[in-house]
Amino acid sequence: MIEHVAEIAAFSGYVYPNETVVPWTVLITVYPYLTGLVAGAFTVSSLYQVFGMQRFKPVAHFALLTSLCLMLFVPMPLLLHLGHPERAFNAVITPHTTSAFAVFGYAAGFYIVLLMLECWFVFRPHMVQQAQQRSGPLGWLYRVLCMGSYDVSETAMRYDRKWIFALAVIGIPAAHGLHGYVGFVFGSLKSREWWSSDLMPAIFLFSAVISGTALLIVLYVVSCRLRRTVIDLECLKGLAYTLWGFLMFTLVLEGLEFASLVYRGREGIDVIMQYVTGPLLVPFFILQFGIGSLIPLVVLTFMISQGTTGRALIVGITVSAVLVLLAVLMMRWNVVIGGQEISKTGKGLLTYHPLIFGREGLVAAASVLAAPLAFLLLMVRLFPPWAEAPAASASPSPHAGAR
Repeated sequence: MIEHVAEIAAFSGYVYPNETVVPWTVLITVYPYLTGLVAGAFTVSSLYQVFGMQRFKPVAHFALLTSLCLMLFVPMPLLLHLGHPERAFNAVITPHTTSAFAVFGYAAGFYIVLLMLECWFVFRPHMVQQAQQRSGPLGWLYRVLCMGSYDVSETAMRYDRKWIFALAVIGIPAAHGLHGYVGFVFGSLKSREWWSSDLMPAIFLFSAVISGTALLIVLYVVSCRLRRTVIDLECLKGLAYTLWGFLMFTLVLEGLEFASLVYRGREGIDVIMQYVTGPLLVPFFILQFGIGSLIPLVVLTFMISQGTTGRALIVGITVSAVLVLLAVLMMRWNVVIGGQEISKTGKGLLTYHPLIFGREGLVAAASVLAAPLAFLLLMVRLFPPWAEAPAASASPSPHAGAR
């Protein structure tokens, strides 16, 4: 790697000896990508739970469950990146108030608890039903999860719905604040001109919404095919409208951020422009903006304006969602890795060559991305989110206790 750095440094300028290593690797790219998916999925769930948009009802509970499964794995890339992950709790036990990273432990812990509480209230009728009907290990599991609360009368369900609404309202600023904080971490680092921007938190936030929405589109379509059920076109259109609207805002913000960087013209802008039009040309302009953003925007605009329906609508929206997921992943890569490939001197470039295997290789990063999806498959079987769970008998079961 050092040889590659030396070659590029000799061509474009110079770098300090301590800049020949890129400290934040592909795992740190995965970290903001996962947090973005969490915030986006929770946003879709809140459109139904808080704002009462009935067209999102088929995916509302699934979106909530997806957000929880993703959030449980958000710390994983950071723990793998740490040389001593067993020391991670030190940031919580002995916090440093001036460190933005120290806040993550509290923010993530609070949000995980909030998601678990909301999921408990949402899936409580199903857990009660299963606790009454099942025996063996699964029956014990559901009875433990019920925590002695077996009352599913209308009065109890009204009580649960109030809690779901309150938790969803609290979760909206919590989810978006969690991902906005990630953008703040990068935007507040003045030592990197590529990162130092007041628009960075907003860009991360809007890109989070589109990535989470795109993931739900893909998962919903795939799940309907696997379950051999009809896709709710009104729900899918609602997801497409959400993706389309937030995608436009995201492109505007990213364009303003790049225009601001060029217009400021600070020291080192020549190297930045050389980097953008050179090594970053394909991942930045072609993959992120061209294939990943403009093509989905054009396709969605065309289908919405033409009133496309049926199979063409499903295929067009799904393909657009996959491309948006690629665009947001490339955006995270271009921010995290791209910001480090521009030397702090502003006069040289570095080259990052990711490992294939190893603790911080591409295989490990892909495994971290796949793990929450595999866990989601298990959770969907335990807590089916697709239809309203049948209400259990209002009479207490043999295992029931007072609510």
